[in-house]
Amino acid sequence: MKKTPDELLQAEWSPAGPDWLDPTVDFEARRGSWSYPAAPKNLKYLGFPNPREWSPTDADWKLPDDWQAILHRGLEERLAKYRSLRLFLDICVRCGACADKCHFFLGSGDPKNMPVLRAELLRSVYRKDFTTAGKLLGGLAGARALTPEVLKEWYYYFYQCTECRRCSVFCPYGIDTAEITMAARELLNLVGLNINWVMEPVANCHRTGNHLGIQPHTFKDNIEFLCDELADATGIRIAPSINRKGAELLFVVPSADYFADPGIYTFMGYLLLFEQLGLDYTLSAYVSEGGNFGLFTSHETIKRLNYKMYAEAKRLGVKWILGGECGHMWRVVHQYMDTLNGPADFLEDPVSPITGTRFDHAASTRMVHICEFTADLLQHGKLKLDKSRNDHLRLTFHDSCNPARAVGLLEEPRQVIRGVCNHFFEMPENTIREQTFCCGGGAGLGNDENMEMRMRGGLPRGSAVAHVRDTHGVNQLACICAIDRATLPALVEYWAPGVEVTGVHELVGNALVMEGETPRTSDLRGRPMLVPAEASHV
Repeated sequence: MKKTPDELLQAEWSPAGPDWLDPTVDFEARRGSWSYPAAPKNLKYLGFPNPREWSPTDADWKLPDDWQAILHRGLEERLAKYRSLRLFLDICVRCGACADKCHFFLGSGDPKNMPVLRAELLRSVYRKDFTTAGKLLGGLAGARALTPEVLKEWYYYFYQCTECRRCSVFCPYGIDTAEITMAARELLNLVGLNINWVMEPVANCHRTGNHLGIQPHTFKDNIEFLCDELADATGIRIAPSINRKGAELLFVVPSADYFADPGIYTFMGYLLLFEQLGLDYTLSAYVSEGGNFGLFTSHETIKRLNYKMYAEAKRLGVKWILGGECGHMWRVVHQYMDTLNGPADFLEDPVSPITGTRFDHAASTRMVHICEFTADLLQHGKLKLDKSRNDHLRLTFHDSCNPARAVGLLEEPRQVIRGVCNHFFEMPENTIREQTFCCGGGAGLGNDENMEMRMRGGLPRGSAVAHVRDTHGVNQLACICAIDRATLPALVEYWAPGVEVTGVHELVGNALVMEGETPRTSDLRGRPMLVPAEASHV
């Protein structure tokens, strides 16, 4: 990333520029704003078409000879299968209500990053091939032929959408541009135009059960290492079970939580919470990933990756599933699972073994989010806490797009934060809850080669964080999504230096008062607490 924040802020938001019907994209000049293609080995492993070595800067993208016919059939099939797709392509009146709601348009000033115009890139081909007006009037009706240049334009712009769905909140017709992006990516898959930051995690997840390709013995070793770290920090020795049949709950987390900073501290918080409760749970090396990159690939891939959680829950004989802090896992479970895989009628309706609360909203999925679970514990006064242990932190909260906007998990994370922290400050109203801004690196775009576009897309979120940093002295940004915990550190370092990123249950772990613990003088990261040890030790 070579450009400074001041240089990125020079984006021009006027509509001047070449006619939108011109599909030309200079990939060489736009390095830093696109992602590398999928490696052939990953496509071969998954059985996806047209695996080969190529680059977007090549003149020849090595497409199949009949690529236009393949895409025509693919679009025809999806128009018949997904009624919403045809509806969204037909009813848009191009009012522009969504135009300035996209973080990528706000950060880049590129008109084709307006949701309305990005969708028009697909809609124009739909008009040409599937509507009478487009066939007769061509460009007068906004129709375009599917040329190699148009296909390259699709690759560039549909992999500049994080499917965050902020635009859909403001659309007067309820058009969900993320569904258009998903359909466009499915079409691109048909001719081998995929990005590696999506397809490699998908291939790894098929092979080893997680995005990172971690083997079962490494999964176990990583968890044991974190337990050693916890023992050093708290004096508490925890030994979670793995692959244990007959446990009451199966606990599923994103792989970054037991592998990478800062997610590992969130995982430590989970372990301390369950230890204090005496919860009967098990982890699984076969379901060592809650995230589902199928959401960024195809509906069929969503189904294949989601299935493993429920197959393992059935094999282990658990009653229900508890899910960790993951974003797209939660959207898949609550918006796709019951249709694609469910219902999970071999599991029981989730009931908290600690409070007796029945989570009725999970009657079909039999899966509860950790923030719902912990908020319920706090409401019933079931945790031993010392909130002052987080007094060295001044918190704000980033509503992760999928659990917040897509699922409505808005209050529970805030209840948990307020239950374990004394200093919490909200960002401006039009940047949180349903209107939250994306991290700029979701949907498989959180890679290094795409860093300039990530930082452009992260401008709105970074600006809101900088505002509460400057106004309230905020030094910590909490979130409940593994992708956010992976992408936000670079974003805040760029746009709001001095702010660190945390998971919500890292804060819980800091505040928990454990029986038999050693005096706590530092938090889970080893940072000194503001309170003396004797005041925080019971």
